Amino acid sequence: MRKTIYFCFFYLLLTMQGYAQMSQQARDSINRLNNEDHQAMMKLLNISALRPGPSGNPQAPNAANADESKATTYTSLPDPLVFKDGTKVKSPKAWEKRKFEIMEDFSREMYGRLPSNIPKVTWEVVSQKDTMISTYPAKEKKLLGHVDNSSYPAIQVAIQLTLTTPASPGAPVPVMVEFGWNFPPGMNRPPVEGTPWQQQVLAKGWGYAILIPTSFQADNGAGLKEGIIGLVNKGQPRKADDWGTLRAWAWGASRAIDYFETDEEVDPKRIVIEGLSRYGKAAIVAMAYEPRIAMGFIGSSGAGGAKILRRTFGEQVENLAASGEYHWFAPNFIKYAGPLTPNDLPVDAHHLVAVCAPRPVFISVGSPAVEGNWIDAKGMFLAAVHASPVYELLGEKGLETDKFPPQETTLTKGDIAFRQHAGGHTVVPNWPYFLEFADRYFSNGSKARK
Repeated sequence: MRKTIYFCFFYLLLTMQGYAQMSQQARDSINRLNNEDHQAMMKLLNISALRPGPSGNPQAPNAANADESKATTYTSLPDPLVFKDGTKVKSPKAWEKRKFEIMEDFSREMYGRLPSNIPKVTWEVVSQKDTMISTYPAKEKKLLGHVDNSSYPAIQVAIQLTLTTPASPGAPVPVMVEFGWNFPPGMNRPPVEGTPWQQQVLAKGWGYAILIPTSFQADNGAGLKEGIIGLVNKGQPRKADDWGTLRAWAWGASRAIDYFETDEEVDPKRIVIEGLSRYGKAAIVAMAYEPRIAMGFIGSSGAGGAKILRRTFGEQVENLAASGEYHWFAPNFIKYAGPLTPNDLPVDAHHLVAVCAPRPVFISVGSPAVEGNWIDAKGMFLAAVHASPVYELLGEKGLETDKFPPQETTLTKGDIAFRQHAGGHTVVPNWPYFLEFADRYFSNGSKARK
């Protein structure tokens, strides 16, 4: 039990650890720049005040709602299969046009637009070696993606990526790409219960890659004038629909796939994306925008990821738009915690799952008793339910039921899978179930359905 609870707090501690190791002066500087940028974005949008978000502490007077009977405060969800003019989508061809509408809404109102002038990335193999991962012979490559900064030399950006493949694969292999954490010096990795996922992946003949998002875009508002966002903007503040950190991290995943397409040991048609928590958000955003990703394993992504934002349960839009998390999104998103509400959003999480269709998506979440209710397991389940008609229109199968299942029920018969394990803020207990799900698409050299 102790290990399971440790997982709940580990990723929060990891984020705080590097921060705590800074000098007080450095921390003060980050806080000041963060708040200044947040205030500047509110001024840009002509917003004087925001509604406060609820607390993640269940004992706090303003604790987030965890009562399901009070969760459905919205009257309806916008239908992915209805155009803005009210016309229904009745064919796969029409869906492509509707998908364009949806992605435009996400880009303008939530995740931000990808700039047209992003500089080129040149990949360098820094080192490579033969190694053993438990009993599995493997080849490890450490790579750096150097971003051309000739347009603004004051900012340097490099993408950190590690690729591990079977030592003698015989043929190009699928690769699991994880948005990984950059562990601060002296901080131990969390304990692992059971076989580490890397070994499970290699046992299937797959490779895996660890992409470090914070190597090219910091996870705070102070870093928006640095990293890839700062480089493109030449150190200037963002515009209202400029990309946020989640979209920048997704861009980094696309650049990693650019490299995989040049590596003869990787099958670029069988790339899987995985992430947990804020990186679970990044993983599903990456899959939505990058058609070369064949499959997604989305861990506890919550609000801003695969959770219905209109639900009054757990983390809310007001939390996402506050100074601690606003940098994940386009500045335009802030207004939904000010003059507008989540009900005014033209899109919601079920649209985000839907635009991944017909590619397989596995949504993972932990126990409310251990992970807590902040993530909103049912909110993610409902996003899968309401995305399912799009999969069915495209000739695939959505989630196999619209009834929220008991914990540890494995729903993998459709192309959208869902499982709530008994652990905390981790995907570890769901790895075997995900890999079994993936076998339907990747076994015997097959490819995920397009």
